[in-house]
Amino acid sequence: MDYRETKADDGALPVLYADAQIAVVDKPAGVMAHDSKLAGGETDFVADRLRVQFGKPIFLIHRLDRATSGCLLVAFDRDSASALGKVFMSRVVEKDYLALCRGWPEPDFTVDHPLDGGPGKPEKKPSVTRFVRLAMGELPLPSGGFETSRYALLRCQPETGRFRQIRRHLKHAFHHLIGDTSHGDGRHNRHFRMQGVHRMLLHAVRLSFPHPATGERIEAVAPLDAEFRKAFALFGWEEDLR
Repeated sequence: MDYRETKADDGALPVLYADAQIAVVDKPAGVMAHDSKLAGGETDFVADRLRVQFGKPIFLIHRLDRATSGCLLVAFDRDSASALGKVFMSRVVEKDYLALCRGWPEPDFTVDHPLDGGPGKPEKKPSVTRFVRLAMGELPLPSGGFETSRYALLRCQPETGRFRQIRRHLKHAFHHLIGDTSHGDGRHNRHFRMQGVHRMLLHAVRLSFPHPATGERIEAVAPLDAEFRKAFALFGWEEDLR
C-alpha cells in the first residue's frame, strides 16, 4: 500500500474508485458524513459535497465518525444501495483501519465487549474488534512517573459496526486512541498537540467488498493525510506499514 498524501480542491473529495453504480471516496477528518442530531450546527457534510461533486443523488452505505478519515462507500441508485446494505450485513466486507494508541499492546489481540448504539440507543449488542500491532515508538515526554511515553500503530478490523466501536474498544483495552477527545486520554492527546498533531488518529485505510452488480471484488486504499503523516514522522515510521 502507498500512503501518499491526499489532496482535494474546492471541497471535492478524492475518488478512490467509481463506476456507474458506486464510488469509494476518501473522507477528510473533521467533516461529518451526513446531517444528524450530533451535527450541532454544522453545515458542511460529506453527503452534500458528493451530491454536488457527482451531480446526482448519493446513498451512504456506511458511516465514519466526523474525526475519522478514509474509505467511504456510496451508491448512486437505490438498488445498488440495497444490495450493498445486505453485503455489509453479511460481513463479507473487509474493513481495515489504522489507529495510533497509547502504550505497547500485545502483537495481536481481540476485544469482545458489548456496546450500546450511542445516544438514545441504550441496548448493548455483541461487538468484536481484532487488532494487530504494526509498529511501536516512544517520545521523550514524561508520563505516569516514566521519563518517556510509549505509543503503537495498530491495524484494526471491526467484525461488527457499533457506534464508535474502535474508539470505545481501545478505551476498554486501556490503549486509548490518540486525539480522541471523547474516549481518549487527555494527557496523551496534549502530548501530540504539542507536536503539531491536532486530529484524531484513526483512518479507514482499506475497504474490500463484492460489487453489487458484478460480484467482482473491489478494493480501495486511502492514503494518509498530512497530519497523520506528521505523526508517523515523529517515530520515523515508514508510510507503507501494513
